[in-house]
Formats: sequence, structure tokens, C-alpha cells
Amino acid sequence: MAAERESGATGERLFLKPLWGILVWVGLGLGSSLMAYDQAYPMTGPGVCEIKTLPAGVVLRARTDGGYFRENNGLFRKLFETIQRNQIPMTTPVEAGMQPGSMIFYLDPASSLRKDLNLVGGVERKEVEKRVVASIGIRGGYSRESFEKNQAKLREWLQGQGDWEPAGEAYAVYWNSPFMIWFLKRSEVHLPVRQRGV
Repeated sequence: MAAERESGATGERLFLKPLWGILVWVGLGLGSSLMAYDQAYPMTGPGVCEIKTLPAGVVLRARTDGGYFRENNGLFRKLFETIQRNQIPMTTPVEAGMQPGSMIFYLDPASSLRKDLNLVGGVERKEVEKRVVASIGIRGGYSRESFEKNQAKLREWLQGQGDWEPAGEAYAVYWNSPFMIWFLKRSEVHLPVRQRGV
């Protein structure tokens, strides 16, 4: 009887471990407007197009051979497990490359100096340089359709900015947990740019 109770308790712990992680992210999503996390750079307002400079930093990056919208949950889990394992403070935003799929998480200043990070398989530590991007701010769900529609809007806007031209592939920027209610989510599309003639 005791063995049965012990076995049942073990099963409950195995069930609750992933559930606890999901609940943490639900809490982050619902409470993100109330709790302040380190931001790697300022957010672009919904419907706004602008040129902005992103600072250099240190990130964790997960990658896949497939496209982002086919594999995004797997990338998120790898990063989340690494963050939990190393007790790294939360930061915003995360950036998502489309093809091949990738997701990066910015380390806070203290964590960026650590040499003891225990990385999950498929996650790497990487230094990124200062970048200049064209950015469009978005409110709403994180979908392929939203990304493509807003990328088109951003490229059309950039054509009217005579001093700038594209210098790389567009990527998504996500400010909220995947579990945030869709109509409250904030995101951006970034397109690397350079000054014409440089």
C-alpha cells in the first residue's frame, strides 16, 4: 500500500513539473503589463514605423532546420528550460528568425557575464553587435499571416525613406508570453537597414 502511494506521488510530481512551467508562463503573460522586466531596447508603438538602433548584447539562441512557424514551440521550450536551469532573470523581447527558424532571448547584464551557463542541447550563447533596423509595431496574435502582412507594410514604408535600404532578412520580435490573450499581444517586424551609398 505504501509502495502504491509512493508510486502515485512520483507520478504526480512528474505531471506537475511541466504543468508548473506552463503556469509560470501563463502568469507572465497575464501579468506582463504589471511586472517590469529588463528590456533589451524600446518597444515600437502599434501601427508606428520607425528607424531605430538596437544595442549590442549577449543572447541565447535556439535554431531549427525548419521554418519558424512550424517549429516555434520547440524553440521556446529549449530556451525556457535553459532559463529555468540557470535561474536567469526574465527579459524582453524575444526575436524570431523565419527561415531557418530561430529564437533568441536577451541575457540581462549580470547573466551575460556568467561563464557557468548550463545550456540545453540546441541552445547556444552568442554576442550580437549594434544594429540599425526599420521597425513596425503590431498589436494582436503571433501568426504567419500577421508577420507577412506587416512585413509588406514595413517594406512599403521603407521605400519612402530615401536615405535607407534593406540590408538583411526580416524577423519577428515578440514582447509577450505565448499564453497572453491574443488581442493583448505586442510584437514588431524588424528589417535590417543601411544608409544608401554606404
